[in-house]
Amino acid sequence: METRKVQRLGPSTLAMTLPAAWVKEQGVKKGDEVTLRTGGKGTLTVLPESAKEEDTTVTIWADNLNEEGLERAIVAQYVLGRRVITVARNEGTLRSAQINAVYEAETQLMGLGVIEETPDQIAIRCSVDPEDFTLDNLLERLESTGSTMRTEAIDALAAGDPDLARRALNRERQANKIFVLLLRLIFTSFRTPTLAEEIGLESTFPLIGYRSVAKNLELTADNAEDIATIVIDNTDEPLAVAPETLDAIEEFSEAVDELTATAVRSVVERDYDLTIVCRSLYQQIIDREFEILTDLPPMENRPLLQVREVLVSLAHTAQYAMRNVEIASNLALSVPSSYVTLD
Repeated sequence: METRKVQRLGPSTLAMTLPAAWVKEQGVKKGDEVTLRTGGKGTLTVLPESAKEEDTTVTIWADNLNEEGLERAIVAQYVLGRRVITVARNEGTLRSAQINAVYEAETQLMGLGVIEETPDQIAIRCSVDPEDFTLDNLLERLESTGSTMRTEAIDALAAGDPDLARRALNRERQANKIFVLLLRLIFTSFRTPTLAEEIGLESTFPLIGYRSVAKNLELTADNAEDIATIVIDNTDEPLAVAPETLDAIEEFSEAVDELTATAVRSVVERDYDLTIVCRSLYQQIIDREFEILTDLPPMENRPLLQVREVLVSLAHTAQYAMRNVEIASNLALSVPSSYVTLD
């Protein structure tokens, strides 16, 4: 860490010099403009023009990548914030399997489209503008998508409707698109702090927490997928479950929905009071799960195991929501409030 002495220039202007090594490294010259950004605890960040210039283009050499590896490489570059991704080979033309992998990756990622294709290479471009989204809005969309999947899966279970279950499964792709877009915005904001304001944050401090919240919400979508899969696996022989048991499961799922939605609200609003509400809801869910299991009527082993699997998936969703509540508590208590005074 270096120190600099503040000097007075004129009657009202204070100034200090920039470190020579930093100036050389960043290529700052006389007359250049730099951006000043204030942060917590009185910090002042100086950003050169080069910090605003993203590494927007990249080439992936596919010679030694199979289809799965190529898809992963494209997703990784998308998450890192690349605007144009080119897939090429050092020798020869792209194989059919590699071309298919590029198009498969394109369908998995929001705002990605092929802009040029030749036998030797394919270029894909991301049209997503960070200013079009906020992290808070995307978290709410991801939670809503997971909740819709859960509702459709439970309704499919109650009605023995595999088509409705498949609809829930189809939404998993949309949930994954939102999740990966969240990762893209989070990573690019880490690399370029000025983007944090564009996506609705005053600083980069919450980004680590948001990354965890996004992952937890993505996992709740996986839980809904598990329930839908149970329905599809029983297409030929619908679950023989008493109506009162199905009613209890539906009510239990609604309670989980309330918890997941309130947990996300507590994150985006930095509201510690909402975290207290969530803890109460979670305790009610734990108690209700025990009651449902205790009151299950006699049934064959197969439907009994599947009912338990559904309840376990819903309980796991509630647990992921509580992980988000812990993050919300940390964010809420990091700023002055009726609960905290920063001395």
